[in-house]
Parts: sequence; structure tokens; C-alpha cells
Amino acid sequence: MELLLNETFNRDALDPRLTWLHSPSKWQLDRGRSRLVIEPDSQTDFWQRTHYGFRRDTGHFLYCTAPENAIVTAQFHCFAAHQYDQAGLMIRFSEDCWLKTSVEFEPDSASQLGAVVTNNGYSDWSQQDFPYPTGPDGLSYCLRVRLQGLDVLVEHTRDEHGPWRLMRVARLHPSAGVAALCGIYACSPQAAGFRAEVEFITVGFG
Repeated sequence: MELLLNETFNRDALDPRLTWLHSPSKWQLDRGRSRLVIEPDSQTDFWQRTHYGFRRDTGHFLYCTAPENAIVTAQFHCFAAHQYDQAGLMIRFSEDCWLKTSVEFEPDSASQLGAVVTNNGYSDWSQQDFPYPTGPDGLSYCLRVRLQGLDVLVEHTRDEHGPWRLMRVARLHPSAGVAALCGIYACSPQAAGFRAEVEFITVGFG
């Protein structure tokens, strides 16, 4: 894989190729620990119509333009406060066409590792129990998304060393000529109080 972006959050500013969609009120670069710290605003989410009826496009998304056949990887450490608190990766063409993958916090049962695929303004959601133990770094996991044309492969592991496990294969249906964006997202659908720490994000192709 050839890397285009390797952001380890150990400088005074973000890589200039990274841009916020809906910047959170509270975020910072913790240079001493090389982490991006995000505290999502209350009642933020990405979801379109299906089952629940509502539409939400208010989550926080730190993105760059995705290269052809992009491979996006990031390591997360999450300290959840409320049900559905989540942080992960997103591939986005528009409000009506995107994929997100993350762990969603459940306070009274196993948190859920899942993916949401949205086409033509309708979302679907697949999920499975989060398989990794919770430690002093909270819910810790590494996600990888491979964009192959319009097909998307979603993988997870405990950390970047693997082994990687495939959790979703999907296809996106964007409007013609729309560029793909890729990056980190975070949401707090219920209330504020969630803290997500991102150790690194890489974007490459291969």
C-alpha cells in the first residue's frame, strides 16, 4: 500500500488536507500522547429515514478526499457515557450516500460493532457484539475500510497489528461525478459526555 496521509496527531495542527464537516465544540490535539481528542456535541448523528423515520446529518466528520481504491485505517479509544455513543470511520459521497463503521456503546449489554450503509437517502444497519475486552483505554479497536471502485470492505481488529476480520461488504450508489471523502467520525445521539481518542489515521491506496 502507498500512503498518502499518515496523521499521528503529534503536531500543533492537523494535516492541512484534513477538514471538519460539523466541527465539534470540543476537540483538541494531545501532542504528548499523540492523540486527537473529540467530545461530540449532544444529539449528533448520521442516519437517514429507515425504520426510525427521522433524518440526521449532524455528526462530526474529519475528512480528506479519498483516492481511487482508498484504504483508510484508524485506531480508537472510546470513553462512552450514553447509549449509542460512537466513533469510527466514514466514506461519504453526499448526505444521501455514505458508509460509517464504529462501535456503538450499550450501557446494559454488549456494545455493538457495526456498519451503516446509506444509499438513495435510506440507511441500513448491521451489527455484532464487540469482541474485545474493555481496559484502561476504554473501548479500544482498530478499523479499516477498503474502497474498491464503489464496493466497500469493512474490517476490524484489536490494534493495527491484526489479525484483521471482515465484518461487511457493501456497495455505494453515488450520483455520477461525485468525489468520495474519507476519514474519522464521532457522534453522541443522546447527550454530551462522550470522549473519543484517535491514535492515528492513515489513508493510502493499493
